[in-house]
Amino acid sequence: MEHLSLAIVGRARDTVNYEKAAGMLGLSCFTTLDPGEASGASHLLLPGGGDITPAFFGQTNHGSQNIDTELDLLQFQALDLFLSMEKPVLGICKGMQLINVRFGGTITQDIATADRHKWIGKDQRHYVYHSALTRRDFFYQLYGSSTLVNSAHHQAIARLGDNLIPVCRAGDNVIEGLIHRTLPVMAVQWHPERIFQHGGDMLFHYFLSLARFPYFLNRSSN
Repeated sequence: MEHLSLAIVGRARDTVNYEKAAGMLGLSCFTTLDPGEASGASHLLLPGGGDITPAFFGQTNHGSQNIDTELDLLQFQALDLFLSMEKPVLGICKGMQLINVRFGGTITQDIATADRHKWIGKDQRHYVYHSALTRRDFFYQLYGSSTLVNSAHHQAIARLGDNLIPVCRAGDNVIEGLIHRTLPVMAVQWHPERIFQHGGDMLFHYFLSLARFPYFLNRSSN
């Protein structure tokens, strides 16, 4: 079996929960702000955190919070490196939104239903529902038609990026998970690292399996 390692591109003070989850998987893991160093890992995790600088998706700020433009740039650079090498990428919360923006999508900076999703001193909980036309995606394979997730965000995907497929949505139609049509890229809006014993572990195991089992949803038809 090939050696698996996980690079988290973020600030170390903010990635403790992700590193803890990797530890429970027995996975070699490191946090870095160096995209080149990250590219030596087998897998990339783009973690949650503040909001993306709105200029990256062609908007001015009207609701974005805790912006860190330097970190955005480094995360986009790391994502580009992994995409060029077709290595697996997992985006979590902000990480999912970064992936969407990278592929030309946009973000709703403060959703109308934020009270159902945002951090209130703790995670909120709600169900998400399978929304893809196939049952081959990770969400259906892991959770079937629905599952209960945790939630701590006030933004969401608006226009979907090129070649991205939404695989699950919340009851208010907010996109909660996506995959790329041909690349080993997957993302969720919730925080599996904080519900590791309640379905989060399955998502991480699936993500790690992408190194061993090629993840091309429908490359031949593109």
